[in-house]
Amino acid sequence: MNVMDDKELVRLIAKDSETGFRCLMKKYKEAVYWHIRRLVVAHEDAQDATQETFVRVFRSLSDFKGECSLRSWIYRIATNEALRLLSRYKDEQVSLDESSGEWGGLMADEYVDYSDLEAVRLQKAILSLPTKQQLAFNLRYYNELGYDEIAAIIGSTADGVKSSYHIAKEKIIKFMNANN
Repeated sequence: MNVMDDKELVRLIAKDSETGFRCLMKKYKEAVYWHIRRLVVAHEDAQDATQETFVRVFRSLSDFKGECSLRSWIYRIATNEALRLLSRYKDEQVSLDESSGEWGGLMADEYVDYSDLEAVRLQKAILSLPTKQQLAFNLRYYNELGYDEIAAIIGSTADGVKSSYHIAKEKIIKFMNANN
């Protein structure tokens, strides 16, 4: 089963939904998981949101009109799913500024290498950002997406994404330098 380009993938799904969807999962599952994981942090939550993302993709694939790339469409669904999950936890969240002791709750995730202190500090810095800046930063830095594609995913403009990304980058640099 070769990983094919998105247009071929959409045609295959229309012709043979089971095989096509397997190819779609092979191509996007890991990237979608990590996109969601960077937002929700916990492995189990990321797995749940990834699974729900692909259920939604499968159910609404007939609604995909090609107005944006398939990748952008899938990332938009994944982003919405991650944000939906985060909104459920909103009341339980504690600001990093309020209590550094509460950060220990994140340490329970066995899928994170906490011996890499620089990576942990970077994750703390990213999590301290407002959601829009987190999304812009993660999609640009980790997924290497262009500003136009990020704008399509998060429902913004390319200029808005550029601004959010650069503000996020400056805040992260400031956070990292302050916590040396």
